[in-house]
Amino acid sequence: MISKPLRYGLLITLSFIVSSTVNATNGYFAHGYGTKNKGLSGGGVALPQDAMITATNPAGLTSVGERVELGIAFFSPVRDYSATASGNNLPDTTNCNVIPGNGCPFTLGGNQTATSVDSDNELFLIPHFALNWILSPKASLGVSLYGNGGMNSDYSGSNAQHDDGSAAPAEGSLITTPGTFGAGTTGVNLEQLFVNTTYARKMTANSSWGVSLIAAYQRFEAEGLATFGGFSLDSSNLTNNGTDDSFGYGFKLGIQGEVIKGLTLAASYQSKIDMDEFDKYSGLFAEQGDFDIPATWTAGLAFKTTPKSVVTFDVQNIEYSDVPAIANPMNNLINSTTGCAAGVTARCLGGSQGAGFGWRDMTIYKLGWQWATSKDLTLRAGFSHGTQPIPDSEVVFNILAPAVIEDHLTLGFSYDISKDSELSFQFMHGFENSVTGANPLNPSQEVTITMDQNEAEVSWGWKF
Repeated sequence: MISKPLRYGLLITLSFIVSSTVNATNGYFAHGYGTKNKGLSGGGVALPQDAMITATNPAGLTSVGERVELGIAFFSPVRDYSATASGNNLPDTTNCNVIPGNGCPFTLGGNQTATSVDSDNELFLIPHFALNWILSPKASLGVSLYGNGGMNSDYSGSNAQHDDGSAAPAEGSLITTPGTFGAGTTGVNLEQLFVNTTYARKMTANSSWGVSLIAAYQRFEAEGLATFGGFSLDSSNLTNNGTDDSFGYGFKLGIQGEVIKGLTLAASYQSKIDMDEFDKYSGLFAEQGDFDIPATWTAGLAFKTTPKSVVTFDVQNIEYSDVPAIANPMNNLINSTTGCAAGVTARCLGGSQGAGFGWRDMTIYKLGWQWATSKDLTLRAGFSHGTQPIPDSEVVFNILAPAVIEDHLTLGFSYDISKDSELSFQFMHGFENSVTGANPLNPSQEVTITMDQNEAEVSWGWKF
């Protein structure tokens, strides 16, 4: 039976994760899971150290002993976009229809001067929780709770002009009302919670396998997109409908083993998670509001360079291109021959091939180093690099989710408070990165999306 402190910790973690999960680092996936893992820049698939290893590699659970983890991160993403002045701001009334680019420019900012806008909400709390039981000398059972997010933005602009039911500006018209797209405050918020139940078993003294069943919950909200109502199959379920949620299930598999003394290899795979549709946003996301969670795989090694130090190297791939709502390009919407603008309804917002964010798959390389300086103190450092997933042709919709970070630097430590408990800390800096491209709704205008971020996380581990 779970003790009261553990029960309360679980409930507190669940409530915080559901209310505040935001951590856009590798696309909208976190750079790592668990404080020790994050201190190695998210590496450590082959270096299990605590019960949060189940979020990275379920096979590692047999190596960490009976313990519980409870932690919280303070995450600060700084997001903004800028748009140049446009030399083609007014529609050509002699040849103007709903097709942007055919005499019907749609200019961000609605003016002929440069625009720069910062997103509000720059501090978020992100907790995690994990627990491991030893069932036998060869088997362990664990549960962990953690989250993804980061498709979060909030660009201020009064919604007052639409409170009386008045319409947002039409495609091709000059924007004269506040907001990124002329429809008031603009932004989205995506939050994902994973409840991971893991069984792991040793094959030999130095090798193991594990499997996790994952229950996923996500919720989403969008506002300020009414201007695109003419491009939606269901404009009443396009924007400003409050929060909607969905549920789904998936699995994660993992394996690890020491192949020669001091060198451990490991790999894990998480399935694509088929989620329920967001009914309130069936006119926004492709496939009538479907927003699945992409599959990921990770492979890596841990090499003991000395008895007290270890180097880790991981490669992770996130298959964003397999989720239409994330991967479909904006061209599906605006192409005057094959897109929604040409009357191909399947490519309209909400359609089976509806426009999305245009994201590509992302591969991330993670290098970490850990050094036990004494019996009580362990230091960590890490660096990761991955090519961000947003092409320059997709900058306009990605104003909503400017997940352009490519490089992370991390530092961390663990300190043994007693023989049964430890305190861990990590700091992450995501270096500023930008993507610039032409506004496809008005190619005479250039748009730049930018992000940088910092995170500090502290956690407590208790062995029982």
